[in-house]
Amino acid sequence: MITVSGTGLYLHLPWCERKCPYCDFNSHVSEQKQLPEQQMIAAMLADLDDDIETYGARAITSIFIGGGTPSLLSVDAIEQLLRGIDQRLSLSNGIEITMEANPGSSEYAKFKGYKSAGVNRLSIGVQSFDDVKLHQLGRVHSSDEARAAITAAQNTGFDRINIDLMYGLPGQTIAQALTDLSAALAFDTGHISWYQLTIEPNTVFYSQPPILPDDDYTADIADAGERLLHERGYQRYEVSAYAKPQQQCLHNLNYWQFGDYYGIGAGAHGKLSSSESVVRTAKQRMPERYMTPRHNGRKALVRSLDPASLKAEFMLNALRLRDGVPATLYPVTTGRPMTDIMPEWTQLIQEELMAPSTTQLVTTDLGWRFLNTVIARFLEDQ
Repeated sequence: MITVSGTGLYLHLPWCERKCPYCDFNSHVSEQKQLPEQQMIAAMLADLDDDIETYGARAITSIFIGGGTPSLLSVDAIEQLLRGIDQRLSLSNGIEITMEANPGSSEYAKFKGYKSAGVNRLSIGVQSFDDVKLHQLGRVHSSDEARAAITAAQNTGFDRINIDLMYGLPGQTIAQALTDLSAALAFDTGHISWYQLTIEPNTVFYSQPPILPDDDYTADIADAGERLLHERGYQRYEVSAYAKPQQQCLHNLNYWQFGDYYGIGAGAHGKLSSSESVVRTAKQRMPERYMTPRHNGRKALVRSLDPASLKAEFMLNALRLRDGVPATLYPVTTGRPMTDIMPEWTQLIQEELMAPSTTQLVTTDLGWRFLNTVIARFLEDQ
């Protein structure tokens, strides 16, 4: 029996000013001077109606508006979207509503309006404070615009702000990476996502790869950065996420704890459970088709997770958390017995890669350093 508690809601807005060469997300440069906001919002609310009809109306504990670049949309469009959701679903008291924003000067002027619409957490995609690195990454903003955007968000009254920052950039030294990180730390926000640039298929960087630091040097950058973040009061609670107390991203915690969430929007993915099964949903990727009636374009692809997939996906998410998860979460969220994971878990404990606990699924320090190896053990049945 699967037990479902709170449910998240992911909203995907796919448009960008320009496609970054490293990005493998479902993002599209609009060929229209004026974004078809009303058409997209109507399609997203109809999409939500479809999911509610199929999976029921769930109590929502967090909302994450991602992209693409959601902050390209007007305040009125975001307000209309959130109002439509509130009319359809029960939102928990103190719900976390995160919105991704890029630091272009045309966007941060909207921050006050987004806050009034209900957004209470911003995730600002800075990536670097070095103008040379920003150019290499194909970003459309400057370091000055990044600083101005963070300052504007703070002045608007946002007390929950994440700064996205990359390391392992082309030609980057440890000193340059720490200078970037120090620039972010100067703003004293509650959350920093500090993650390694990786080259993904179907990107410009994949076909035209830049010269990146080697693996050993990149690991040295990561270690130096983690030490600096720790010194400044940030706890690494997930592979790429660092937070001050009470500043963790609740929406992402739900992902890593294998919680349920609706996925609404072009290219959005969701995970929804019933008492007997878990399904993954995936929506039409192309915005133009997504905005057509359901029978033509928006209809979700649905994949039921078999026992091997449940084991793999649960462990892939849960072990990303530095403190792991209670072992009881496995049967609660998958409906499967602990015997599914016991052989690998026991062996990894013997190898000192997972902690010798009967109540917590968590790696040792050594296992954390070789996390990919640990996770791979649970994927062998795939």
